[in-house]
Formats: sequence, C-alpha cells, structure tokens
Amino acid sequence: MSEKPINESTNQRINFSMKLDILVLASHPDDAELGCGGTIAKHTAAGKKVGVIDFTKGELGTRGTPELRSKEAAASAKILGLSVRENLCMRDGFFKNDEESQLLLIQSIRRYQPDIVIANATYDRHIDHGKGAELAHDACFLSGLSKIVTYDDQTKQEPWRPRALYHYIQSQYLEPDFIVDISGFWDKKMEAIRAFGSQFYDAASTEPETYISKPGFLKMLEARAVEFGHAIGATHGEGFTVRRFPGVKNLFDLM
Repeated sequence: MSEKPINESTNQRINFSMKLDILVLASHPDDAELGCGGTIAKHTAAGKKVGVIDFTKGELGTRGTPELRSKEAAASAKILGLSVRENLCMRDGFFKNDEESQLLLIQSIRRYQPDIVIANATYDRHIDHGKGAELAHDACFLSGLSKIVTYDDQTKQEPWRPRALYHYIQSQYLEPDFIVDISGFWDKKMEAIRAFGSQFYDAASTEPETYISKPGFLKMLEARAVEFGHAIGATHGEGFTVRRFPGVKNLFDLM
C-alpha cells in the first residue's frame, strides 16, 4: 500500500489506498476535534493510523469561509498527526442520508478499511449531527455487502465492514456508554480546536458572535472533559455512545 502526505486541500478527495486503524466521520470541519480530538491525538501518538472525513465544507457557518475552513482543517490535521483528511463536499445543512451520500461514503470506508469508525453524536442541537450519525451507521453496514459495487480510480472495491462504530458526544449532553482517558492530551486537543481560529472566541474578531464563538463554549467543553475524566479517575475524558454492547474477553480489560 502506498502512503502519501495529507492533501493540503481538504476539498479534494484523495485517491490512494491506505489502511487506517480508525476513521473519524464528521458532518463539519471541527466536529471531530471538538468531539474526540483527545482520543485522536492519543491514538496517533501510540502509532495508530487515524483519518478524518468531513462531510461538508461548513459553508453555512456564520463565521469564516469554506476556503478558510479548509486551510484550518489541514492545519488541525497536522497537529493531530492524521494520516489523511478528506472532504466529501456534501451540502452543509441539506445533505441527506440517501443512496447517493451512502455510496459516496461507502467508497471512502472501502478505500481506508478502518477497523473502528467514530461518528457524530446520535442526537445534538445541530440538525446535521444526527443526520451524520445515521449516514455513518447505514454506510458502515452497507459497505460490507458484496452486491453493492463501488469503484475507486476505476478499480472495483472489495466489501469492508468496520469492526465497531462509536459516536462521540457534541454540544448536547448525552450519557456516555464508555469514556476514554485523554489525560495528557487535553492541550493537544485544544491546539487542534484553536486551529479553527475563524470559529471560536477571538476578542479581536469583528464577525458576528455565534453559539460556539462565545468564550463560555470552550469553558463548557473543558468542564465536561473534567467531569468525564473525574468519573473514571482521570484528569480529562471523552465520552462515547454505542448502538450495540461492546464485548470484552475478561474483566481485567475494563480496568
């Protein structure tokens, strides 16, 4: 398998084969950083290959531009040590969990063959987040069906179904099914978030204030990470939900 550096333009699909350990799916650039940036950083530091696929350019966002957010996403990818970042260029706010979108995502799942997929929250204040979760769920299942035929660079793709699908928690509080200890990676998560300078609090910005650009938003984010961390005896944690029970081989795996 050939490996190439991250494409600086996240508006273009990357057509080469790279087996990923973890694939993170996000309705908008910065969803992955906010929802599971610490988990990403922890696993890339451990040598795992992690990629992010953003569904849209975030073009309906009040602040910034799609071009700027593309550059911010590329900068964040370097901070987190991603092996790949791709943007499917779906319509912000209006993409659907339909056959066209499913087939587009199936191509990416089959291209990168991730063992684990992490996707948007199953429920959240932004309508795209729940839609993104459903699209991820359906595409992961359909990707394993051999009679669904997809091509990558005119090469027929093999079926691939990830071993597990997890959902990160976003703005709306959801009770986690499990929590990842991200102690030691909080600063890296925040560095990746701040790469999206157009979106978050900046005292010098003249753009309109939004829900996430208020200074209290990032304080809430840290408070939740501290709460989740406290629940497992750690400094910081990130919570995830599951659709089916995860299994363990023995009780010591839970320690």
